[in-house]
Amino acid sequence: MKKQSLAVTVVLLVLLSVTALADTGRYDRPIQQAVSQKMHAAKQLQNVSSDVEDGIVTLTGTVSLYQDKLDAAKKIKKLPNVSGVRNDIAVAGAKVPDDQLQQKLAKKLAYDRVGYFDNTFNYLAVSVKDGVVTFSGDAYWGAAVDDAIALAARMPGVKDVVNDVKVLPVSTFDDSLRIRTARAIYRDSVLGRYATDPVHPIRIVVDNGHVTLYGSVESSMDKTIAGVRASGVSGAFSVDNRLVVN
Repeated sequence: MKKQSLAVTVVLLVLLSVTALADTGRYDRPIQQAVSQKMHAAKQLQNVSSDVEDGIVTLTGTVSLYQDKLDAAKKIKKLPNVSGVRNDIAVAGAKVPDDQLQQKLAKKLAYDRVGYFDNTFNYLAVSVKDGVVTFSGDAYWGAAVDDAIALAARMPGVKDVVNDVKVLPVSTFDDSLRIRTARAIYRDSVLGRYATDPVHPIRIVVDNGHVTLYGSVESSMDKTIAGVRASGVSGAFSVDNRLVVN
């Protein structure tokens, strides 16, 4: 009896697996039709092809901008019965030298968060190799990272984007330390002029009580004074002065 029960159980499991696979794949044809319509309707996606298997859509072909590649996947994910998207689209737009692309992105990045509260408290660096853009550094919150990626995605010459930015943990203690450190630096009679240049501020990154200063200053004295002012703020566990003298 036990052998018969085991055999029946195995048969039922096989039938269930076959049924599940059949249910998954039965939407492939309508999905393929819907995907084709989406690609045909978007001018920037005319060179994109698709294949559907068990509800998973694989996109191939070429686009001009990295943003077009992202948009293609977003469009497909919204379609009914799509269980996943493999985005194998290649960005085949304009070729821009890496150093030139990096300079353009760095300039746009410097101006991106001007006027926002978190501008002084973010430090984002950008590097480019073979058209692949990598963002690194620390961000007060995710909005700064999203903005940086959006800038790169719309820039001709960008083939891919890698996000290595750390979004700093939420902390009322760190927030208080950020504000007090900023006041100590910018209220100094020598360093006050950096407060009037929102594009190139002395950037103050605080992570669990540890303060790091980034940016560029005009003299070694300015760098030293900034480090002294930051070290004089109560509550900081350490201060790492990484300011660069122009």
